[in-house]
Amino acid sequence: MSHEILINVTPQETRVAMLEQGIVQELHMERASARGLVGNICLGRVARVLPGMQSAFIDIGLERAAFLHIADIWEHRQGGHGGADSRPIEKILHEGQSLLVQVIKDPIGTKGARLSTQVSLAGRLLVYLPQDSHIGISQRIEDETEREMLREKLQQQLPQGLPGGFIIRTMAETATEREMKNDIDYLTKLWADLNARTREVPAPAMLYQDLSLAQRVLRDMATEETARVVVDSRETFVRMQDFAREYTPALVDRISHHGGDRPLFDMLGVEDEIEKALARRVDLKSGGYLIVDQTEAMSTIDVNTGGFVGGRSFDDTIFKTNLEAAQVIARQLRLRNLGGIIILDFIDMENVDHRAAVLAELNRALEKDRTRLTVNGFTQLGLVEMTRKRTRESLAHILCEPCPTCQGRGQLKTPQTICYEILREIMREAKQFNAREFRILASQAVIDLFLDEESQSLAQLGDFIGKPISLQVESIYTQEQYDIILI
Repeated sequence: MSHEILINVTPQETRVAMLEQGIVQELHMERASARGLVGNICLGRVARVLPGMQSAFIDIGLERAAFLHIADIWEHRQGGHGGADSRPIEKILHEGQSLLVQVIKDPIGTKGARLSTQVSLAGRLLVYLPQDSHIGISQRIEDETEREMLREKLQQQLPQGLPGGFIIRTMAETATEREMKNDIDYLTKLWADLNARTREVPAPAMLYQDLSLAQRVLRDMATEETARVVVDSRETFVRMQDFAREYTPALVDRISHHGGDRPLFDMLGVEDEIEKALARRVDLKSGGYLIVDQTEAMSTIDVNTGGFVGGRSFDDTIFKTNLEAAQVIARQLRLRNLGGIIILDFIDMENVDHRAAVLAELNRALEKDRTRLTVNGFTQLGLVEMTRKRTRESLAHILCEPCPTCQGRGQLKTPQTICYEILREIMREAKQFNAREFRILASQAVIDLFLDEESQSLAQLGDFIGKPISLQVESIYTQEQYDIILI
């Protein structure tokens, strides 16, 4: 099925939406402030060698020098007649030496970036290792027959005498030979361009920066089924066209610039979909609804019939609601980018055929997902257990933070509960301190309750401790906040 990709660019962030038949299927976001250095390739200059630590500081043009340990030097790992090179770092590196390095860890606090001299370039299906002749396969591809078939397919596509090796990524399982060949061509051209730059620029210099989200769209998301790619930034549009001419020429004519007065995401309803993807409740067309909850350990999705009364029978109502829910759940997983363990609580179905049909519909809907997942089917409790690989933060974690009022619980103690907490606290403090008066500072709702329904409770406590108790509204306090002042 053909799809279109919309890209909204501002100086602060880039947002990408993939639509099928006008319906948003995926959302991706990248903020300029959160974009790291990992994957960047630099021509560095050795600033200092530390024999005692078997490490070196490398100037790569950042504020702080980056750190290179001998264990991350490719020559050290691979030298010495097939074994590790036993030479110390001071025999391998010297101050002022130019060195091709890749960032493997971002700077943290006062520590500089961590480097490696083993370069790897990631494509959609493959990772190219220019310095290593090894062909590896993702450990997630477990079937031996499948692994051997992929290895043979790759070797058939490799140009004669091409240096280096490859790692076959999980996405290559369903790739065609043409897609694999395109990935090889893209990666080898990237390495050739990078090599050419090393001879043209003095160290320190940035040779390759990991692709921006807009460019990764062309590498990872756009396919032959992509009808168009629309971007609302003229500068990004030009950069994407330049990138496409170099590495994905089939897509050049499909990239267009949106220059209208009305914002791109508003015009096609993407902003509304982002808001809905943050909501806990998802309404179904049938009248049913889903409840989506994210926790540290797992995500749960509960299916409810809601106002759907169905047709012939109650079983038929449940079956139709579950069928629709299976399709919507698959889309919500992509939209929200939920990962890890996911539990689906469909409405209980007694009919075995209905269960099988709902599970088949779920698996069919999940085929669109480009993230690796497993579905284990119905458990004895009637739940569907599944896992989805965590590739990046979920949409809610990127856009939201825990509520400061409820601390992320999603609920508040009632004013009455707070009133009783305050009464107990005054009782405790009256036993410890000989104050002339106790003053309660609390929210309007709590003070109102003390003046009305709980006024007798407050008077009784005042009589019991033999001290006056006064009230004061603090407008900035949340419902659960209070203080007791001893006067």
